[in-house]
Amino acid sequence: MASRHPLPEPGFGVYVHWPFCLSKCPYCDFNSHVRQKPIDEERYVDAFVTEIAHRAALAPGRTVDSIFFGGGTPSLMKPETVAAILEAIGQHWTVRPGAEITLEANPTSVEAGRFRGYRAAGVNRVSLGVQALNDPDLKALGRMHSAAEAMQAVGVASAIFDRYSFDLIYARPNQTPEQWRAELAEGLRRAGGHLSLYQLTIEPDTMFERMRDAGKLQTPDPDTSRALWDVTQEETAKAGFPAYEISNHARPGQESLHNLIYWRYGEYAGIGPGAHGRLLTKRGRLAQSTEKHPEMWMTVVETEGNGLVEDEVLSSAEQADEFLLMGLRLNEGIDPLRFEALSGTPLDQERVSSLVEEGMIEITPYGRLRVTQDGFPVLDAVVADLAS
Repeated sequence: MASRHPLPEPGFGVYVHWPFCLSKCPYCDFNSHVRQKPIDEERYVDAFVTEIAHRAALAPGRTVDSIFFGGGTPSLMKPETVAAILEAIGQHWTVRPGAEITLEANPTSVEAGRFRGYRAAGVNRVSLGVQALNDPDLKALGRMHSAAEAMQAVGVASAIFDRYSFDLIYARPNQTPEQWRAELAEGLRRAGGHLSLYQLTIEPDTMFERMRDAGKLQTPDPDTSRALWDVTQEETAKAGFPAYEISNHARPGQESLHNLIYWRYGEYAGIGPGAHGRLLTKRGRLAQSTEKHPEMWMTVVETEGNGLVEDEVLSSAEQADEFLLMGLRLNEGIDPLRFEALSGTPLDQERVSSLVEEGMIEITPYGRLRVTQDGFPVLDAVVADLAS
């Protein structure tokens, strides 16, 4: 076996959650909320700043490699709000020169002037929630933009930001592999360096779940879903956008650094309503999450100095399980020695050998363990087998 090829350190990231949307999509289970009255952004900024100071006290001296504004719809924020949050992060931590600073946007909220404001504030990458490239499917997904508006938003993003990405959802009701192949080819032609391609899943407590249970929504059968997956891998590889993670594709060097921090089991602070974090502290590796309800979160932060509702030390076994769950999503796989360092015990070699024989995982020349192309469609089962 060749000598191990070390990967970069996972790094340190800051995730900022803006929980508001213009409408709630029927497939969405994210912590997003619709408000009819204007949002008091100045008050929210004060709460974000307070919570940033709290996390910095727990994890001082960090160098920030990535900042990600997610939601919700962060592009509903004023550029001044984004600037104030970035300023607070820079006051409490060192932000690495050239750090990746991403903001999620929906095509309905894309305005060139607003985007220039985000760029001036420090944002250098945007991620657009396009989701589909035809109007009937956009309507079925509950999206408020048209395909033409989506492509116009992509054009605005490409003119203002050096790096941009957009999302598409496939395995939609009645979608055929041939239809998806044509749509994906169009998406790849319009892509910059990165695409996120998500297979539609019916999440609990969503409108789509209620529609499916009532017989009003039909999703593709397993054979069609697998064919759609295969089309995704074929077309992206052919276009020079190989999968670096199960749902994310990029030209080499254009991968999302922020998401790599998660998947490489790095350290990140979660700021805002419903945000999650993983911080290394004197107490150990902490699993953190905050109050989901926006107004309740803000009130708790104002009175308590933080909005945490979970702040637990992870056991060695829990850390090892999370490391497997996250790392095996990546095409690069995991280092078994890091698993052993986290868990205190090595991976079960009988299970590893069995999964290798079944063609679900493979060992790279550098000793890393990764899921094969046949294994990715059943990734949850592979992870469960290794973790048991």
